[in-house]
Amino acid sequence: MNVIIIGGGKIGFYLAKTLLEHGHSPQIIEKKRATCEFLANQLDIPIICGDGSSAEILEAAGIDQAQAVVCVTGQDQDNLVACQMAKKLYHTPRTAARVNNPKNAPILKQLGVDIPISSTDNIARLLEREIDASPIKQLISLNRGEASINEVELPPSYPLHGKRLMELNLPEECVVVSISRKGDFIIPRGNTQLLSGDKVIIVAENTSLHTLKKRLKLDF
Repeated sequence: MNVIIIGGGKIGFYLAKTLLEHGHSPQIIEKKRATCEFLANQLDIPIICGDGSSAEILEAAGIDQAQAVVCVTGQDQDNLVACQMAKKLYHTPRTAARVNNPKNAPILKQLGVDIPISSTDNIARLLEREIDASPIKQLISLNRGEASINEVELPPSYPLHGKRLMELNLPEECVVVSISRKGDFIIPRGNTQLLSGDKVIIVAENTSLHTLKKRLKLDF
């Protein structure tokens, strides 16, 4: 997942680091040159020095190829403007913004920010939950958001049609709980096959959803 992070402070730094560890491709836009130099020395990712609400800077960051723009500056107004530009001018699929004043969260949502986040500790988890694991529909959040019960409806012509669960090398943090197939309810075992059209219920730690999506070939 290509992610543009606007704001290279502590939150932007750790968000980029977390996304890198999860196999994503982040880059950071930051105004302050000294901060850019620090980031460039610490992270092996593109660092763009400039204003994240500038069309020229966003285009230099390759916004046309970004699946998400995440704005984590200390100013809610700046975060809103950058998200609106990404959404309206470049049709970025998902935008997320740090909300420094929790009272502004409903306003940012009304003005077009897909994911306003007032609890900054949850940014990486929510981003992955809302964007990268989008074919995986969350039904219930568990353990204060660390895990979830999820549903996946396998599409027609599913590439793993006929594969048995034991052949898929699913993450240890994921458990396939049930399969609904043409009105039948199946409690799966290792030799249970996945078929096109199945509705699969999975309990998983949210940090494993990216890997789960790849192993199940859910890029649809």
